[in-house]
Amino acid sequence: MGYTIAEKILLAHSGKTCLTVGEFIEVDVDLALGNDITAPLAIEEFKRAGFTKVFDREKIVLVPDHFAPAKDLRSANQCKILADFVKEQGIKNYFEIGCMGIEHALLPELGLVLPGELIIGADSHTCTYGALGCYSTGVGSTDLARAFVDGKCWLKVPASVKFIYKGKFNRWIGGKDLILFTIGKIGVDGALYKAMEFDGPVISNLNMDDRFTMSNMAIEAGARVGIIAPDKITIRYVKDIAESQGHKVASKKIKEYQRLHSDADAHYEKIYIWDITGLEPQVACPSLPSNVKGVSQLSDVKIDQVVIGSCTNGRISDLRKAARILAGRKIKSGLRLIVIPATQKIYLEAIKEGLAEIFVRAGGVFETPSCGPCLGGHMGILTEGETCLATTNRNFIGRMGSPKSYVYLSNPTVAAASAITGRITHPEEI
Repeated sequence: MGYTIAEKILLAHSGKTCLTVGEFIEVDVDLALGNDITAPLAIEEFKRAGFTKVFDREKIVLVPDHFAPAKDLRSANQCKILADFVKEQGIKNYFEIGCMGIEHALLPELGLVLPGELIIGADSHTCTYGALGCYSTGVGSTDLARAFVDGKCWLKVPASVKFIYKGKFNRWIGGKDLILFTIGKIGVDGALYKAMEFDGPVISNLNMDDRFTMSNMAIEAGARVGIIAPDKITIRYVKDIAESQGHKVASKKIKEYQRLHSDADAHYEKIYIWDITGLEPQVACPSLPSNVKGVSQLSDVKIDQVVIGSCTNGRISDLRKAARILAGRKIKSGLRLIVIPATQKIYLEAIKEGLAEIFVRAGGVFETPSCGPCLGGHMGILTEGETCLATTNRNFIGRMGSPKSYVYLSNPTVAAASAITGRITHPEEI
């Protein structure tokens, strides 16, 4: 019996010759990630246990992105804990205000995550990097603390579930609609502690930004990882990032990436095959990412706020899509439009391309990179009775502020179109 891509990566990092689903294994991690919420807890445990030196100062990444720029004294203290630890340990990969971004957009942008690697992060959306063909998963702060010590982590080998998408893409849909459609079909526990493997001709034609969006929301179906086998699009992306950092990818590495795929006789707990021809933009309604409906069913839903950004849809292609809808138009009077690019690089690109001006002239605000309102942090919190349409990844009760507020999730074109009308709107209506 062969192995799935997820199992192959785990096996390669375990030092074992074989493994089975459900087995607990100790693995070597290629990168350990923490942010301003989770890393301070890990740092506290690291020190409480008496350790004074991290295992590798180049394999730890710390990014203050959730409440940064610091929104209050408590968040400022959290960020200071990170900054002090970085100085103490000489940690190389620390990204503060001015060079930071939302962690799950920043790391791929900097070439810090690569196909075949095993990444852990004390943040549930660490599964984003599976789009590059690596095994990346969220862990607790104590797991992160242990990784600081020796670069190792205990993981349970998950069963794999395969999702094959066929058919023709509608003009207005992308990775966000595919993953919302998927979660709507299987539920928020439909891939509980599983490895979701995305495949098929539709996936083969997706750009990397849309792939990142899909892998990012695998956790919303309960999955440990959302993985896509590396192909020519992946390799082109990796090459481009490497060149932007001033170096090239060795041909030996490229051959390794090309061989990284599931075996023909690999076992899957389940295989889903869907034809998405004719699929309209999908919207997740309050208060679960699985409460999904087609956009045309929600035209009566009025909104108070639109948020375009997050680690799910804050990349430059997302901003371009939104700007094409908003160019030369004004948002609905009384509605708030908040646009948050995911990284400083994306921020500068948006300014250079005139996207930021489009958002501001339309009546919106263009913010510094931050998770911001996505987790109810800052820069756009909802009060009682307010409704927001966001390109973020979660819409649980109280996720963006008051437990009596409401959050809908959509792709950037639906969000932009809805900002103009003040109600959930199909982009083709604009």
